[in-house]
Amino acid sequence: MSTTETQNLCGLKKEDFQTTINGKNTNLYILRNSQGNEVAITNYGGAIVAIMVPDKNGNMANVIQGHDNIQDVINSPEPFLSTLVGRYANRIKDGKFTLKGKEYQLAINNGTNSLHGGPGGFHAQVWDAFQMNESTLVLNYVSPYLEEGFTGEMKVTVVYTFSNDNELAIGYMATANKKTIVNLTNHGFFSLTGIANPTPVIDELICEINADFYLPVDAASIPTGEILKVEGTPFDFRTPKPLGQDIDADNEQLKIGNGYDHCFVLNKKEEGELSFAARITEPNSGRTMEVYTTEPGVQVYTDNWADGYKGQHGATFPRRSAICFEAQHFPDSPNHPYFPSVVLRPGQQYKQKTVYKFGVVK
Repeated sequence: MSTTETQNLCGLKKEDFQTTINGKNTNLYILRNSQGNEVAITNYGGAIVAIMVPDKNGNMANVIQGHDNIQDVINSPEPFLSTLVGRYANRIKDGKFTLKGKEYQLAINNGTNSLHGGPGGFHAQVWDAFQMNESTLVLNYVSPYLEEGFTGEMKVTVVYTFSNDNELAIGYMATANKKTIVNLTNHGFFSLTGIANPTPVIDELICEINADFYLPVDAASIPTGEILKVEGTPFDFRTPKPLGQDIDADNEQLKIGNGYDHCFVLNKKEEGELSFAARITEPNSGRTMEVYTTEPGVQVYTDNWADGYKGQHGATFPRRSAICFEAQHFPDSPNHPYFPSVVLRPGQQYKQKTVYKFGVVK
């Protein structure tokens, strides 16, 4: 074992993440806190490749799905595996939106829709990285005019901070030189049991979501425009329950998504406040994760399409072996005028913050 491996809890080696893409260098960055826990991130797509936290007995495991070298990150069967997502997280119907009377056509990569900024979105870019200190990583990217069809040049900064309380905070800032749209998130695939071969399914995970309403979708997974109560539906997580309890219920919405793949409308006292969004508890390991965000919604995705592909250190990722909490504005917002606005104008600053806090229940 090399010294790099022995120094890193995750067993990842920087040299395995080093290559040059279009003249820009990729690397691996390790964040640590005073508890000795660890988060590993590559500047290719801002992908989080490891989060090393203890279970109730102090045993360490990686609780996020990732790869152990740069080529596997680039060629992953799941292109958005625990990456940053932009310029527009989630789906835009037919890849079309209108701004100032002009229609824009985005790259199509999900049936007839544009998904997560298109195939060449932020997940597939090399970000400029600067590690400020042991617990903070700053990533910068300039998205050129008409990249994947989006108007305006956009400058984006994302700051990852790993606190001594095991909070992984992600702060986002963006400005543009032309009126455009923006919706950023991180697509973390969380497996609180720890990744393994095979990584266990999430049916037993106890889940709570602070949302009275959710957005139903059509057959192409685009919001219908309705905002429906979760009450009396499989989407009611206001009281904690196992994810597997209703995931295969006889419900048209669950059939469309092949499980949960829906945006929940978070309960907010005021717009833009950093507030509690969700909590999951893994009963066997005792690990917990809480989500806090300034965003109005969270897309909950139960990894319904994975097929057991290979990940880090021989781990495999079967169907429903992870859950994603993608804090964001609503899908297809540009085409629903009464959804919270995703328009960014010159002179304005887009800002959001999302926190994933890890803990244990004994």
